Amino acid sequence: MGPLDSLTHLAGFLAPAAFLALVLPAASRLLLRRGAGGYWLQAALVFIAAAAVLAGGLWWFGRDGKMATYAALALAAATAQWLAARAWK
Repeated sequence: MGPLDSLTHLAGFLAPAAFLALVLPAASRLLLRRGAGGYWLQAALVFIAAAAVLAGGLWWFGRDGKMATYAALALAAATAQWLAARAWK
């Protein structure tokens, strides 16, 4: 596998995390109060949490695409966004 193929696989692996990182902060501005940080800070926090869950699921199950990993991804991304938006206040 060449470097371009590796980059394509990595982009496909991180695509769910990137999608949630872009959508959740925008949706949170409609549903919750304005967060402590700006849009890009919240997106970065959600992306880091989501990417960590995807990597953990790959390590734990030995393969990508398990539904348990995606369930944990949704939970981790929502929790990260809730914390980034300081919604508990």
